[in-house]
Amino acid sequence: MDGIKSGDLICGVCGIKLEEAKTTFSYMKHTFTAEVPRCPKCGQVYLSPELVGGRISQVETELEDK
Repeated sequence: MDGIKSGDLICGVCGIKLEEAKTTFSYMKHTFTAEVPRCPKCGQVYLSPELVGGRISQVETELEDK
């Protein structure tokens, strides 16, 4: 995460520190999980540019090619 730790990130809704948590994502009726910084109170997640451009993009491309 470019040197950013999940404890360095603050939820914009609740104002508390995000914590690493296993999170499930859904796309085109398929799901996958990833460890991402998430607010322990409201569930808001932070998606790093690396995750969006990497794993999420890969899953999106694989599903759309089917």
